[in-house]
Amino acid sequence: MNLANWVTLLRIPLLFLIVLLMYVDFPGSASLSILLFIFCGITDWLDGYLARKYKIISTLGTFMDALMDKIFMIGIMVALLALRILPLWTLFLILLVIGREFLITTLRLVAATKNVVIAANMSGKVKTVIQIVSTGIMILWFALTRDFGRWLKPHYISWIRDGGILLFLYSTYLTVASGVSYTISHRKLLIDS
Repeated sequence: MNLANWVTLLRIPLLFLIVLLMYVDFPGSASLSILLFIFCGITDWLDGYLARKYKIISTLGTFMDALMDKIFMIGIMVALLALRILPLWTLFLILLVIGREFLITTLRLVAATKNVVIAANMSGKVKTVIQIVSTGIMILWFALTRDFGRWLKPHYISWIRDGGILLFLYSTYLTVASGVSYTISHRKLLIDS
């Protein structure tokens, strides 16, 4: 374990804290959740930066970073669905995302048994960024609605949530497309297992 790995692992307790802040109803809790969410997005960049800067890139760190991203984003999506920030019809899309993430994690585990590291490719990185942005936008809408609803009329800010949902749809498309790309690129690992 090194500093970059600890920064990566920090996202798990912060996930629970963000979800808790979204569920409790005290003044400013939703606003705190969006601030923590932004901080988690920074840690996703920071762990890679630290690993490269201090030359502490490891197989464990590469695998953990990808796994923590998946756990964090799926946890946030489930919370958004449970709070009805994401409409109920997105359940199918979330299940697609979960299926893809299990498939890619399995592929990475199989690769690891053969001493092969499957790093994130560009489509996977873009997918992650769009997921972070879309969920962040929806948490922002939630914070504005809950903490500033007295001053902001819901119909004036509904476009924020709608934009987040549209980006979520796009990120789901990228999730499936990048999953297919990973599977095709590394199918030999699965066939030879």
